[in-house]
Amino acid sequence: MIRQIRGKVLEAGLTSAVIEVAGFGVEVFMSAPQALLVGSEAALSTHLAVKQDGLELYGFRDPEDRDFFEKLLSVSGIGPKTALSYLRRAPRGALEGAIAKRDLAYLTKVVGIGKKSAEKLLVELSEKMGDAGHSGSDGEVFDTLVALGYTEREARKALGAIPESAVGKEARLKAALSAH
Repeated sequence: MIRQIRGKVLEAGLTSAVIEVAGFGVEVFMSAPQALLVGSEAALSTHLAVKQDGLELYGFRDPEDRDFFEKLLSVSGIGPKTALSYLRRAPRGALEGAIAKRDLAYLTKVVGIGKKSAEKLLVELSEKMGDAGHSGSDGEVFDTLVALGYTEREARKALGAIPESAVGKEARLKAALSAH
């Protein structure tokens, strides 16, 4: 199992980056590869997915993101691409909090997961999450952004840009508005 790679960033695309490791260009699927600077050194925590048609490497800047990704994979029916798409739509801390608090509205409205999939996530992972995460007000912040004229996609993007330090509905709304 490959748990970490370090090397020079050769490319950073929309869904993956290519990292030079010992002379090889290794493609690593990521939630936000555009955050890597081409030509710079990168160290990523990784998950190696062994599939019938080959190997895929998934990379994360934070080992906690990788650990959460692997928890998502433990849910039947969720594969690596689906788990990664959840991390593209919302920050790990917010997802952990929503699952821990069984916040179906956050998962369906903000993250955009279907109701059945969200319920399955809650049933299979809520016990593993403990007291993680967000304040529970992101569903209201999302509704407010949409009421102000944001599209659902813009509202999700603005919520993803809220720093972890913003606590409370008003502070999170203000941070989301300033992020857009």
